[in-house]
Amino acid sequence: MKDTFKHKGLRKQLVAILTAKGITNTAVLEAIGAIPRHLFIDSSFLEHAYQDKAFPIAASQTISQPYTVAFQSELLEVKPADKILEIGTGSGYQTAVLCLMGAHVYSIERQLELFKKTNQFLPKIGYVAKRLIFGDGYKGLKEEAPFDSIIVTAGAPFVPKPLLSQLKIGGRLVIPVGDEDQIMTLYIRKGPKEFEKHELGNFKFVPLLENKN
Repeated sequence: MKDTFKHKGLRKQLVAILTAKGITNTAVLEAIGAIPRHLFIDSSFLEHAYQDKAFPIAASQTISQPYTVAFQSELLEVKPADKILEIGTGSGYQTAVLCLMGAHVYSIERQLELFKKTNQFLPKIGYVAKRLIFGDGYKGLKEEAPFDSIIVTAGAPFVPKPLLSQLKIGGRLVIPVGDEDQIMTLYIRKGPKEFEKHELGNFKFVPLLENKN
């Protein structure tokens, strides 16, 4: 499938919507303006690919609303070559945004169907993560820690301790916490056992699933 002038125009409109909603990080907006979201979406939703909405993908998961992707990405304060752990690869759209922002992305997916699909698809369209891993996101990725930041793209009923412990001092964890609805929460690691916590509004995610492997 091609990326046409029409798609590029629709992305410009999407960037304008995100800017109006308060997203200011230029690198985030440029990434969303460049990435062909229609390639990440099931064919039945193609006409709506650049609406600011979430859509179903395989394995009962969703591709997040672009505003949510932009909001989480902005909270990470990504710098080029940052080492970032993503929990929940999903369609790979958020992964692609982080890669385009210059991050070295390690991403964990626990749905085998999605993992296999995204593992093949992302490199094919030019977005190469450092590692895509099939595994349990609650455990993080201890062998690659510490990380400059960690992003969780599914609703977590609690904050997994391994994720906090795998952050660098000064590192940032962005995680939606809650059962039915979630509160977007930012943790900044201030010391070995000190974390600064910020709660940043309500969002709705599919649940983060545990111990299925």
